[in-house]
Amino acid sequence: MTLTAPDPTTRSGLGHPVVIGLDTSLSATGLASSNGWTRVVGYTDKKNPLSKLPHLERLAVLRTVRAGIINNIGRPNLVVLESPSLRSLGGAGHERGWLWWEIYSYLDSAEIPTALMSPSGRMLYATGKGQVPKGAVIDAVARRFPDWTTDGDDNAADAVVLMAAGRDWLGAPIATLPKTHRAALDKAVWPTLPGATR
Repeated sequence: MTLTAPDPTTRSGLGHPVVIGLDTSLSATGLASSNGWTRVVGYTDKKNPLSKLPHLERLAVLRTVRAGIINNIGRPNLVVLESPSLRSLGGAGHERGWLWWEIYSYLDSAEIPTALMSPSGRMLYATGKGQVPKGAVIDAVARRFPDWTTDGDDNAADAVVLMAAGRDWLGAPIATLPKTHRAALDKAVWPTLPGATR
């Protein structure tokens, strides 16, 4: 688990907004910064699954995962957070919901502008289609955003897509995407930024 602060994520004075893409997960939260890094943070002890831990131990693990995510966010201009997948059938749904709301609450209390993009919106922005296999997003990221290393990790790739969508919405796109891909921007929920004319 990554608990140390990454390279600076403070608001850029170079004319380019700093955006963090964030795809929350108990075992592998993907983070990507427009400053050029990706990270994956989570609980990875497969011998002691979270669902089998006593409640107080489970809460301690959740707090550690939350801290690891927050320590990597910094003070960006914008965070694009993947909205929860309400149809997800994976385990620990109660805990996943807690983690998502804890991160969203932190971003709100820290006054970090936050956008929400659905999983289908993320896939659309990456590939031009709203439902694709995970490998298609990984391939799209490797092709369109080669400066971001994902090592084939779908969580990191998802975060890169969210980050790139945020930069595009702010008018500072990292790559030129077709209209079919950019239609995903209209489906996301964007914040009202200070001084914005949108």
